[in-house]
Amino acid sequence: MKSKNAISKLCATALLGALCYIGFMYLKITIPTPGGATAIHFGNTFCVLSALLLGGVPGGISGAVGMGLADLLDPVYISSAPKTILLKFCIGLIVGFVAHRYAHIKDHTDDTAYTIKWALIASIAGMVFNIVADPVVGFFYKNFILGVPYEAAKILTAWASVTTSINAITSVILATTFYTALRKQLKHLPFFKES
Repeated sequence: MKSKNAISKLCATALLGALCYIGFMYLKITIPTPGGATAIHFGNTFCVLSALLLGGVPGGISGAVGMGLADLLDPVYISSAPKTILLKFCIGLIVGFVAHRYAHIKDHTDDTAYTIKWALIASIAGMVFNIVADPVVGFFYKNFILGVPYEAAKILTAWASVTTSINAITSVILATTFYTALRKQLKHLPFFKES
């Protein structure tokens, strides 16, 4: 029975990873900037949702694999794939830690106010990390590793800060809303009870 639950959780992780891929690859607005591009997208929404539903590690894996693959398959973002994989995995870990290790939201599935409050706090924690880390890591990654000139990397970082903030706000709202809608329907599934 335990191996069946593990396979079910792996399948759910893969499904949410596919949603991360779709959210970034097809539900985005690409904004060209000097030295590269940035985007407003919905990939982070599914990374956060995955961490809320399945836990930190599966959430991080969903985001890292889904959006990392999207970067690798898009010529505009291919050079950003390593940074994306690292940051999206960290988002999942942070959201999962706050939601499941600190607040234990799965133990309170019948307490709507508690689960919504902590799903919101966990989502905000993950997205605040992303608002800070994405532009900072992006600047150093582009400037020092990829060799993008300092001024171009600075401009790209400024644009990335704006789009990352927009992505964060929409991700917090949508992931919390989706989690609230799904949690009662999924609470009977064995893999949902583990995190």
